[in-house]
Amino acid sequence: MSRVNRHPPPHAVGPDAYDAEAEATGWRGPEIAFDLMHPYLEPGQAVLEIGIGTGLAAMLFHKAGLVVHGLDLDPTMLTACRRKGFTHLIRHDLRHLPYPYPARSMHGVVCVGVFQFFRRLGPVFREVGRILRPDGSFVFVVGDRTSYEATSWVVEAELAHVGRPVTMFRHSGRQITGWLTPAGFVVLNQVAFTVYMDRAHTRTFPVRAYLARRLGIPDPA
Repeated sequence: MSRVNRHPPPHAVGPDAYDAEAEATGWRGPEIAFDLMHPYLEPGQAVLEIGIGTGLAAMLFHKAGLVVHGLDLDPTMLTACRRKGFTHLIRHDLRHLPYPYPARSMHGVVCVGVFQFFRRLGPVFREVGRILRPDGSFVFVVGDRTSYEATSWVVEAELAHVGRPVTMFRHSGRQITGWLTPAGFVVLNQVAFTVYMDRAHTRTFPVRAYLARRLGIPDPA
């Protein structure tokens, strides 16, 4: 299954510009993530989006009756989420672990616009595993690559929309599985698609959405 969409630029742009760019270029990462994970959730359950941005993905889960929590470092993005009606929001740098949530407190965790800026995802996956309830769901999007392609890619300033070049990282399926398995996850599904890096649709970035399930955690003896 393959689709072509646009990944919005990093959060250095304002929230209005972020949403406008996503709308103008047809970024459908949030919809793909929602479609993958929604069948595994029930209304009233708690979902955390790490790197919530302006709430593009969170809104889909909210409309489906989920209780959405959100983390983001950018206060302007959190303000935009509050204007959309979200209240369970915390400002936090996603590079700093642990995240401010109790163990086994979430039924689902979502991340659609952050992991391409992380070289290694093992520590974050372990933290997500801590936060999720047994059999909880984790959906996320990463830059995709084959095992023989380069891990990093420097995006020019004019494409990054932040006034400077930005390094993005691509992760192979083998890497993802190697990080998920020790964190207690099994992959249930995945969707490869391509995002546009410019409105003229001349530059693309390959990505992949993964749905993983947190394995049941045995009770202590």
